Amino acid sequence: MTRTLRGLLGLLGFLLLWEAFSRSGLVDPQYFPPPTVVLTKFVELLGDPSFLLDLIASVLAWAIALGISIAVAVPLGLLLGSVRGIRIATRAIIEFLRPIPSVALIPLAIVLVGSGPETKITLAVYAAVWPILFNTIYALDEVDPVMVDTARSFGFGRARTMFTVLLPNAAPFVLTGIRMSASVALILVVSTEFLAGGGSGLGSFVLDASTGAGRMDLVLAGTIVAGIVGYLINEALEAVHKRGLAWSTVDREAV
Repeated sequence: MTRTLRGLLGLLGFLLLWEAFSRSGLVDPQYFPPPTVVLTKFVELLGDPSFLLDLIASVLAWAIALGISIAVAVPLGLLLGSVRGIRIATRAIIEFLRPIPSVALIPLAIVLVGSGPETKITLAVYAAVWPILFNTIYALDEVDPVMVDTARSFGFGRARTMFTVLLPNAAPFVLTGIRMSASVALILVVSTEFLAGGGSGLGSFVLDASTGAGRMDLVLAGTIVAGIVGYLINEALEAVHKRGLAWSTVDREAV
């Protein structure tokens, strides 16, 4: 309770400083509107059907991208983490592709898949795969070999050992990777909407608001919405982690 109260007091203090600075005359309120104006626009946007469609478009693209990333990265991570030969053979390709910034691939993605929702989903998948993949590989490296040897001594095959020993022990690490990828995917979706333009989504809304009349109040209000969405996603995944995997060694050590 004290931690929450301190957080609220810190937020209140930040808003008061923002309000005072914006109304001090040191900066044009048109370019740096006070929080009272921004929060008013924020409330108005929540009742705007057009904006809500943009919000739904971004969240839906994020959910699709994250789902595809999990479906690709977890099996691939299990394969690379359990079969050393395949891991060594693919290391050069992975190390080449991983550092490439996803935003830099926007022109290539537009040429290959067009300028529709497929572009932001594709780029978000590309960016979100890596945290899940490497966390899964790392998790398998951390599994106690004695547990694997014990399972094999009881006659467990490779597949049964994978699903009864390796995967349960890797689950906390995998979910940590999913939490990281969830944030990355949301950032890529909104960034692609903003940089590529067109279509619908929070990024497109911010882009439209920042051009022409330059409505910074709408830009900041839309940014606040994106931040709140990211916060709620992270909190939901953290709750799943704590409640669903409270039995894990990782969680017990953290506590």
